[in-house]
Amino acid sequence: MTDDYTIETATDADWDELYRLIEVTFLAEQNDEASAAERAVMEIDRTLVARRDGRIVGTAGIQTRRLAVPGATVPAAHVTIVSVASTARRRGILTAFMRRQFADARTAGESIAVLWASEGRIYQRFGYGLAATKLSVTFETNELRLTVPPVVGGRVREAALSELRENLVTLYATVFPGRPGWSSRAERHWDYRLVDIKDWRRGSSPLRAVVYENATGGIDGYALWRTTARWRDTGPNGEVRVVEHAAATPEAYRALWSFLMQIDLTRTVTAWGAPDEPLLHAVSDPRRLDARLDDALWVRILDVPAALSARRYATDIDIVLEVSDAILATNTGRWRLSGSPGSATCTSTEDAPDLSCDVRALGAAYLGGTSLVSLAGTGQVVEHTPGALLRADAALRWHPSPSSQEVF
Repeated sequence: MTDDYTIETATDADWDELYRLIEVTFLAEQNDEASAAERAVMEIDRTLVARRDGRIVGTAGIQTRRLAVPGATVPAAHVTIVSVASTARRRGILTAFMRRQFADARTAGESIAVLWASEGRIYQRFGYGLAATKLSVTFETNELRLTVPPVVGGRVREAALSELRENLVTLYATVFPGRPGWSSRAERHWDYRLVDIKDWRRGSSPLRAVVYENATGGIDGYALWRTTARWRDTGPNGEVRVVEHAAATPEAYRALWSFLMQIDLTRTVTAWGAPDEPLLHAVSDPRRLDARLDDALWVRILDVPAALSARRYATDIDIVLEVSDAILATNTGRWRLSGSPGSATCTSTEDAPDLSCDVRALGAAYLGGTSLVSLAGTGQVVEHTPGALLRADAALRWHPSPSSQEVF
């Protein structure tokens, strides 16, 4: 018996053993239904396993999807199911996974990688930067009201998930390109999103859905939610847990929230969304939302010129960035970024830098939600040309702020 391990591409025959390790690593109970749902969305040819003595002791996968970024959508390696067995830690397996994924993603034409981190400290050492946060809210509905009531004329309509699925798919595809941090969804991703495994409900009801129809019958929004029945001596005290909400118009947004805040026998709503969620400005007493920011998407720039030229910029910018990258040497160097709301280019240059930063800071700022000025305050961005920091910050920031609707 040795501590030697190999990194290999998984095969179909590996799935059961692979998924058992994931369940153990993420402290989940064995669940065949969940395994089948996960298998249907995973790409086995983009899944890596570490083997030691013939047994799987590590996993790391990639989903092939596009990610909405400021002004565009780009191919992005969606990193998932990263795990290392407790008995195989501190042997370089995670580092080997990361380096292999970076190389494979670049070969696949993906200039960025994106993930949700079980612990944020894990991935910063591999060049990932915190690019999007999530705003979690928990509020008692009897303490709040919308300050601007829904528009008369439209309606909220509920039906079975199977009946509404086409409406959800169409609306999401319409909204997604303009929401940095949202991921494209193929049919298998929708299958996974709408799967309703009992163990995943955490004591709540089956998944339910409503759509918002405007005055002409068009679908402008939807919400997915569950309820949890609770009672106290004075009456009902149920909870609404919002799973996902999307709206193409302000009218749809207000109508959906008005509905979610008035479901019979419920008194509490929990939900999460973008850090600039309009709900903060739509209710009578924002403090009652009990809002909290948490980390969400982490971005790793894999190809600096490709990534920076793929997105768009809020203002015109012409600046030289000096980037350092301890893992991907091809990213290290000076890059002239010329961009605008309509186009962008990024090319190698020998000119003196206006700003310098590590690739982690560049990933954090990439989706337009993390301020370069804030990063400079931590020493992660250094200004060499007076005024360059403010100009670059204004250009990279974007509205709406980045967010994500799902943990992949």
